[in-house]
Amino acid sequence: MIDLLIPGYGWLSIKNLLLDYNGTIAFNGHILPGVLERLKALSKLLNIKVVTSDTFGTVMQELEDSDIEVFILKSSNHTAEKREILDGLGANRTIAIGNGNNDKEMIKYAALGIVVLGQEGCSTETLLSSQIVVPSITRALELLLEPEELVATLRR
Repeated sequence: MIDLLIPGYGWLSIKNLLLDYNGTIAFNGHILPGVLERLKALSKLLNIKVVTSDTFGTVMQELEDSDIEVFILKSSNHTAEKREILDGLGANRTIAIGNGNNDKEMIKYAALGIVVLGQEGCSTETLLSSQIVVPSITRALELLLEPEELVATLRR
């Protein structure tokens, strides 16, 4: 769990981390360098979940040696399906990280929404729904591993 009191922003009591897969923690279906090590460290603090349409069919193999739960999207409306997963976890106890247009609602309604620019870039709608923008997923995960940096970013 991550508990933070952020001056002028409020209290965050986080149990879950919900991550988009391709474009966020992976590129062309493969986990980006440095991500698994950071996720392993974060798994001591948070329940980590990955949500994906698994376009490249690689997610299960890429995450097979981890304790990360994977949700493979099945509906024709991935934006709504991701939001339902977030709500099922408890939006007020979850940090969501993504980059694509179909991540905008999970980013907007999470206790904290982080958008990753990354190699794919990011949707402007999702960008505008976030509280924090970072240049890479490794930077986003490092923020969670060093929560004082979140305080510095979000304080008012």
